[in-house]
Amino acid sequence: MSLATPSAAGSPTAPTSPSASTASKAARHARFSEFATGALLPITSRPDLVFTHGKGGWLYDHEGKRYLDFIQGWAVNSLGHCHPVMRDALATQSGLLLNPSPAYYNVPMIELADLLATLSGLGKVFFANSGAEANESAIKLARKWGQLHPNASGGARFEIITFRDAFHGRTLATMSASGKPGWDTIFAPQVPGFPKAELNNLASVEALIGPDTVAVMLEPIQGEAGVVPATDTFLKELRTLTKSRGLLLIVDEVQTGCGRTGTLFAHQQAGIVPDIMTLGKGIGGGVPLAAMLCGDEFAVFQPGDQGGTYNGNPLMCAVGLAVMRTVSAPGFLEFVRAQADYLSAGLDHLSSRYGGEGERGAGLLRALLLGRDIGPQLVEAARDMTPDGLLLNSARPNLLRFMPALNVSRDEIDQMLSMLDALLAKHV
Repeated sequence: MSLATPSAAGSPTAPTSPSASTASKAARHARFSEFATGALLPITSRPDLVFTHGKGGWLYDHEGKRYLDFIQGWAVNSLGHCHPVMRDALATQSGLLLNPSPAYYNVPMIELADLLATLSGLGKVFFANSGAEANESAIKLARKWGQLHPNASGGARFEIITFRDAFHGRTLATMSASGKPGWDTIFAPQVPGFPKAELNNLASVEALIGPDTVAVMLEPIQGEAGVVPATDTFLKELRTLTKSRGLLLIVDEVQTGCGRTGTLFAHQQAGIVPDIMTLGKGIGGGVPLAAMLCGDEFAVFQPGDQGGTYNGNPLMCAVGLAVMRTVSAPGFLEFVRAQADYLSAGLDHLSSRYGGEGERGAGLLRALLLGRDIGPQLVEAARDMTPDGLLLNSARPNLLRFMPALNVSRDEIDQMLSMLDALLAKHV
């Protein structure tokens, strides 16, 4: 659609009448009940649908209904669903070697590590299976550094300054490092050593530095907080501060890395280089793969300090290699930035039209500020649209978060904007 044109009445994605919708939901629930889902631990509220396959920007459920996916596994599916380069990598590697043990080298592990080191300027790479594991590795590495570089009294430095509203994972240590409200009591007691500063407030960081401080850890954009960016100025000042005080700078790029923000890594837009960086989500494009990278001088782990059964698994690394070669190929990031500008303009238009509070983000990680707490209702209504559904995320009740595939087409952006236009017209 034109960015200035409202969605047309009678659009094929317009919601059905309330009575028809209710009857349709009841019928779908009856068919869904044929699936034996009771054995699954209820860790999240899932709708009554089962996805069976996906292609590019679309997912298909057990009844054949398709959904335009602007979540993509929470910024995981860099190239959309079932991209050919990923399928080929899986097929080829599955016929060669699956798991020789991380105690041995394998070819995809070596090639992906070398590519990441070249792209990042950080010379050492440790592979993991999830962003939380990568962040755990960064925490351990920083504390090991603090043991080898003690404070003036000879004590090991272990405190890592993190930030309010940050999200670093769901293990006990990464939950403690996170600043998500309420997480300090769910599985109390917390792991100690993570004082919280305020994002974009350098003075709040300085006030927390003490003899036990070894590092500062942050996300370039706080995704779970509602796509809240650290400013370039703050990142530059923070890099200067950490260097002057002998502290490590850890940048959590699990959600923002691997092209998501229009550059390979979000911190590059501020012109800084961290001491430690973590990657996850987009690096595997949909398979469980993550990485912790560090400068050569900070690679202080000794054999036995860190490990894991599937670290450097050749099957996952082969996929990661295919994804990273694609994302880092000439022209790809320019395409991401162009699509991001187009999406940003469309969201800004909708915000102006419906009295919202604008949009924000970087690259293809964006948020529409709704100005009212209707995000969850919009997510449900979008999913229930017919004949096509729309998958959206409401990281906070007053906003929607958009994380499409990095190769999303303008037609798909237009269709999403048209569908969202129809939703906002009914809910605002």
